[in-house]
Amino acid sequence: MEVPRHWRLKKQRYALVGEVCPHCDAKIFPPRDVCPECNGEAKTPYTFSGKGEIYSFTRMNTAPAGFEEQSPYTVALIKLQEGPIVTAQLTDLGESDVQIGMPVEMVTRKLRSDGDDRGMLVYGYKFRPVMAAH
Repeated sequence: MEVPRHWRLKKQRYALVGEVCPHCDAKIFPPRDVCPECNGEAKTPYTFSGKGEIYSFTRMNTAPAGFEEQSPYTVALIKLQEGPIVTAQLTDLGESDVQIGMPVEMVTRKLRSDGDDRGMLVYGYKFRPVMAAH
């Protein structure tokens, strides 16, 4: 990933910042500038809570290039509390069985490293099971 693109996507990757439509109040992620609900202009930043639930998931046993060291891993569609569905890798599963409807929360984790040993480390959002309160 080029350095300028990395910095441009920083808010999306680290804080789950999207947009809210001032016309119909739809929450949008990733940011699009045009609301997919009403086609109105939507440029107002909106920070999502990072809370949601698993909508669907799959286990990746053969990873694509750049993600081999993480294989096997689980990728899920996460329905955020605010409405949008995002795709993300699950982390911190331990012995947990992944289930549709499982509550999850966003965390920042290493996604990959670009280049050789001196390459840039790319961080972003993943989701983990919500820890039960004791």
